[in-house]
Amino acid sequence: MAETTRDIGIGIVGGGYMGKAHAVAFSSVGAVFGTALRPRLEMVAASSAESAERYARDFGFARGVADWRELVTDPKVEAVVIATPQHLHREIALAAFAEGKPVLCEKPLGASLEDGRAMMAAAEAAGAINMIGFNYIRTPATQYARQLVEDGRIGQVTCFRAEMTEDFLADPNLPANWRTEDMANGNMGDLAPHIINCARAFMGPVAELCASVETVHRTRGGVEVKNDDQAALILRFESGVMGTLFSSRVATGRKMGYAYQIDGTEGAIRFDGEDQNALWLYTTDAPEAERGFKKILTGPSHPDYLPFCQGPGHGTGYQDQIIIEARDFLAAIETGENRWPTFEEGYEVNRVIAAAHESQARRGWVRLDEI
Repeated sequence: MAETTRDIGIGIVGGGYMGKAHAVAFSSVGAVFGTALRPRLEMVAASSAESAERYARDFGFARGVADWRELVTDPKVEAVVIATPQHLHREIALAAFAEGKPVLCEKPLGASLEDGRAMMAAAEAAGAINMIGFNYIRTPATQYARQLVEDGRIGQVTCFRAEMTEDFLADPNLPANWRTEDMANGNMGDLAPHIINCARAFMGPVAELCASVETVHRTRGGVEVKNDDQAALILRFESGVMGTLFSSRVATGRKMGYAYQIDGTEGAIRFDGEDQNALWLYTTDAPEAERGFKKILTGPSHPDYLPFCQGPGHGTGYQDQIIIEARDFLAAIETGENRWPTFEEGYEVNRVIAAAHESQARRGWVRLDEI
């Protein structure tokens, strides 16, 4: 626990699903991690005065406002969290950076490649702390998997295979809604960024790719669907290693299919987000009769587990990922040094998405240095 602490005023723009998750995280992070900066929920901004007041009351904010500009410019708000639809990210972030304030923005970074580039440039010009909300990469199991790969436990990596699959739009009879309207809200804007971030975290930059992006259910209730349902990507990383990614919002039966397998010359690693407290490890150094994937249950010896629970196998959950993220954001503010993943990572993920759309249009391979 930090020897000395001080308050920091947090303002969250958006009080919906992710707004609530961040409010809970910043309310809890000081107790969980003993952070030097202790968040004070100062202000929440929403689309109306009524909803802002409700969020403030329900989540424990001092104030609620209907205009996010009031939040960004308020002197008692010392750090800004953006939990709004993507098309608002850019304007809010640039306004916050103009005030010299740190920003944590939910993924993806804006609604387009241009948005992401502008947001990254503004962060760099302001010299402000910036972070993007890729929370799934922070599970104790995946943090440990990254350590295993970096330590050479599975030898030289030969292939990376991953998916981000859910089924919330698998039923073709579901009506059209906001998720089916803009490209930024499609599968490639919503689900794919998480698994692209995962691929980059393990394997580094992508050199080139070939993608197939499609809309499975082209109309819903007689209304045209204007974005994609699923996509398959073949990747070649700059390291030379090959990889494949699949993302889908129509994968019947899948609820939290953030999953990957990493093959190496001396072993392999497997993970599935529907069992996020387990990691499967295969190594070639065991006798032939005993070789097979071994299930490792996360516990206090794994990264960022012990602050939540002292019992091995008891597990952590989705909200805990957001608390770890809040810890990293506060640590960056305290030290004045950015913590990964920053807006630069968000922009690089956007480049992969743009390359995938370009590949679909060309029906062929696209190099990332073209994007």
